[in-house]
Amino acid sequence: MKRVHAATPAEDDQDHVPMFVDMNPQVPSRIRHVIEKTGPDPGPVLAQMAARLELAGAQVLAMPCNTAHLYATQIEDAVGISLLNMPKLACAQAAQGMKRGGIVGILASPATNSSGLFGNFLARHEVQSAFPENEDGILASIRRIKKSGPTQTDITLLEREAASLVRRGAERVIIGCSEFSLVSERIRCPVPILDTLDVLVSEIVSFSGVRTKSPA
Repeated sequence: MKRVHAATPAEDDQDHVPMFVDMNPQVPSRIRHVIEKTGPDPGPVLAQMAARLELAGAQVLAMPCNTAHLYATQIEDAVGISLLNMPKLACAQAAQGMKRGGIVGILASPATNSSGLFGNFLARHEVQSAFPENEDGILASIRRIKKSGPTQTDITLLEREAASLVRRGAERVIIGCSEFSLVSERIRCPVPILDTLDVLVSEIVSFSGVRTKSPA
């Protein structure tokens, strides 16, 4: 929400994007369901949240969690409004201008990697995907950030993994985890970095049709 406010060319209160927000920390763990195979399916809870937002008057849905988009079909089946699919939109943007067979690196939860979430979207644009080799370290970093917030240790890990992706041929790197979005602007990388959260924010502001800021 802070990024939506920052990205809105507002000159007064009425210029900001109106939002209904269902902030539900009790959504079942995506990591436990997808990776560990020990937790309940988060899909029904996410679908219920979407239905509540539609009933409240929402005209489009936005979900700032990449892994939760593994349940996009359940969400879309529960409502009559569209979902701004963050990973799909980010992959389309990342693939722009790339040659067939080019490689995009993905810094994201192993859950999205093993499920093919980003890989499948990129493949639609005839672009390949590459993922971190140190998935245990990536998962540990996500859990640390969830618990205590990001530290220099996490930034160092992400920079190291990004550099590895570039050595393996990545021309661009996608930040595909909301925890990593907290430090995306601080990650040094020799190729362009695209934060999925920034892509979603841009789509939210565009959909809302807020007034463009007047030229100086």
